[in-house]
Amino acid sequence: MTSNFLHIESIGRGPDVVLLHGWAMNSTVWRAVADALSDDFCLHLVDLPGHGKSTSSEPLSLEQMVHALDAAFFRPVQVVGWSLGGAVASRWALLQAEKIRSLTLVSSTPCFMQREDWQPAMAPATMSQFAASLAADWQGTLKRFISLQVQGGAEARALAKTLSQELFLHGEPSLAALQEGLAILRDTDLREQINQLTCPVLLQFGNRDTLTPLGAGEWLARALPHAELIVHSGAAHVPFASHLDDFIAAQRRFLLDGM
Repeated sequence: MTSNFLHIESIGRGPDVVLLHGWAMNSTVWRAVADALSDDFCLHLVDLPGHGKSTSSEPLSLEQMVHALDAAFFRPVQVVGWSLGGAVASRWALLQAEKIRSLTLVSSTPCFMQREDWQPAMAPATMSQFAASLAADWQGTLKRFISLQVQGGAEARALAKTLSQELFLHGEPSLAALQEGLAILRDTDLREQINQLTCPVLLQFGNRDTLTPLGAGEWLARALPHAELIVHSGAAHVPFASHLDDFIAAQRRFLLDGM
C-alpha cells in the first residue's frame, strides 16, 4: 500500500453514483442505501482520504480530498455527499463542473460553524469543545458526536448504536485526520460560491438536525438555481438511516432523472 490510497467499494450495475460519508465515519454508513439502489446504479462507496481504509501522506483539506476523488473517477458521475462529504462534493462540483452530473447534499451545508451573518450551524463553542477534547479522549469525543447526530430524532438510541458499530469497521481513525477534518468543518465557507453550481441538486434534510439545521437546507434551496429540498419529518442528522425508505424513494427518482 502506498502512502496515498483511496479505498473504494463498488456495488451494483448501471450509471455511476459516488457516495461520500461524513467526518470521522467511513463508507460503511452507506451500505443500506447502496443495497437498495444497486439494481439501478453502480454505487461507489468511498472512504475519504484519512478516513477508514483510505490513507493520506499530507494534511487533509477540501482541495486535497477533491483532487483524490477527481483522479479516481474519469467519467462524469452523480455524487451523494453527507455532512462533510457534501462539502467535498460541492467543492468538487465547483472545480470540475463537467465531471458532476448531479449533486445530492444530505444534511450538509456550505458553512458548518455559525458566523455573525450565518446562524443555521454549529456554535463556535461546540466546535471548540470538540477540538479540545479530541486530544484528551478521541473515542469519547466521537461517541458524543454520534449522540449529537441522532439527538432529537426518531429512534435515537438505536441509530446511535448502529453508527457506533460502523465507526471502526474500516479501522480506527488517526487523531491527526480527525483534527484536520474538524478544522475543515470549522473553516469551510462556500456561501459566496455555491450559487455557481449549474448541475441539478437534491437536498435531503431532517427537521430535527442540530448539527446542520434545516435552515441551512432552506437557504441552499433559495441560493441554488436547480435545487429541490426534501424534508424528512422527525429525522436528525442521518435521514438515510432513520428514514431509509423515504430517503431511497426520493434519491432513486432524482438519480434516474439525472441519467
